Amino acid sequence: MQEIKNIQVPGKHQKPILTDVIYKKNNQKKPLVIFCHGYKGYKDWGVFNKMTSTFADEALFLVKFNFSHNGGTPEEPIDFPDLEAFGQNNYTKELDDLESVLEYLLSNLSFQGELNPENITLIGHSRGGGLVSLKAAENKKITRLITWAGVADFGARFPTGAILEKWKKEGVAYIENARTQQQMPHYIQFYENFKANEERLTIREAVSKLKIPHLIVHGTNDTSVELKEGEYLHQWNANSELFLIDGADHTFGAKQPWTEKKLPEDFQKVLFKTIDFIKTS
Repeated sequence: MQEIKNIQVPGKHQKPILTDVIYKKNNQKKPLVIFCHGYKGYKDWGVFNKMTSTFADEALFLVKFNFSHNGGTPEEPIDFPDLEAFGQNNYTKELDDLESVLEYLLSNLSFQGELNPENITLIGHSRGGGLVSLKAAENKKITRLITWAGVADFGARFPTGAILEKWKKEGVAYIENARTQQQMPHYIQFYENFKANEERLTIREAVSKLKIPHLIVHGTNDTSVELKEGEYLHQWNANSELFLIDGADHTFGAKQPWTEKKLPEDFQKVLFKTIDFIKTS
């Protein structure tokens, strides 16, 4: 298995996009699979490193990356040493990052014999699910879309009323990371960027236009992104497939750090369904 970690892909926003590629080098063109992490996530979170061999063993070319402003750095790609960058992140930056990664992969001569540029799957977890839904609708190179506990409405996740007014007045709001105890900033630019680009960032509009195979995976016990959001995505695209995992939570049993040798049972179900969908749809 060929694994190249922490490639610094140039982005459009003055920070590199730390990227991993994993595949079996055999000079045969494999389906390209790009995975996007979610909010307060990163490419090395929990089980994401342990899942890579499963994709490679199934003759897939897997790519996972850190969004440029997710709060990590090239020196410390795990957790959030750069909270200023985290606070300056927004949805359009993440869409740009994903586009930059795709352009890098398709133009890299060393990968041309190993990946199939006409067979490209996007996978996104949680917030990343919303991002890949938008990107699949606006980039015609994408041939397949899969969301894991994907968000259906970015606008609904912003505060309203007095909380929003306080955020506007102070210019920054903080959310505590329960695991690291960091006070993580969100500058008001995050909200302003959404409002300025709301039409582009409306997931319902994007999903309803999709003509490519679309798999929606959701746990029935997800308290972070409720099941109804997966159901909404399915309603908006009549040709999508909704795959429910009974009793599964938002991360399908995974956590950070993950020290066990085996993947969580629910996450295995996600993985097997995902790979089957890529290979058969």
